[in-house]
Amino acid sequence: MHRNRYKILLSEAEIRSRVEELARAINTDYSGEELLVVGILKGAFIFMADLVRELTIPIAVDFMDMSSYGASTRSSGEVRILKDLETPVEGKNIIVVEDIVDTGLTLSYIAELLRTRNPKSLRICALLDKPSRRKVDITPDYRGFTIPDYFVVGYGLDYNEEHRNYRDICILQPAQHED
Repeated sequence: MHRNRYKILLSEAEIRSRVEELARAINTDYSGEELLVVGILKGAFIFMADLVRELTIPIAVDFMDMSSYGASTRSSGEVRILKDLETPVEGKNIIVVEDIVDTGLTLSYIAELLRTRNPKSLRICALLDKPSRRKVDITPDYRGFTIPDYFVVGYGLDYNEEHRNYRDICILQPAQHED
C-alpha cells in the first residue's frame, strides 16, 4: 500500500511543532527534578524519541509493552502486559508516553499499576487523544492533538504492524482494512 492512498490528518511539521511545545511544558513543570520517561511500545517509540530529544531536564527512559488491539482496528478491552519496566519507580517522577488514548482502558490499567509502585508523581503524555471513544475516566496531562474517531497510522502508529514509518499521521481509509 502506498501513502498516497491515505488522507493526511497531521503533517510532519505540525507534529514536530507540537512535540516541541509539549517538551517545553514538561521542562518547565519538572525544572530542577529528574524524570523517568516510560514509553508504551510499540506505537509511542517515535513520539517518545522526538520528545526526549527536546527535554533539557535529567531523564531516564524505560518501556512497557501492552496489548489491547491484536490485528483489529478496535480495542478488545482486554489488556495484557507483554513487557514490564526494568527500572524501579518508587519515589520517582514518571511520565508515561503513549501514542494514542482511545478507550482509555490500556492507559488506565498502566496508570493504576504504576501507582501501586509508589512513584513520587505520575503524569501522562499522549500524542493523540480520541475522547469520543473513552470508556474510562482518564485524561492525558500533556496532549498533543485531540482527534475525531478515525483509525490513524504513521509516526509510530500501525495497522497490523504496517505503516509505522510514515512521517505524517494519516487516516486509514475504511476500504483498506477490516475490523
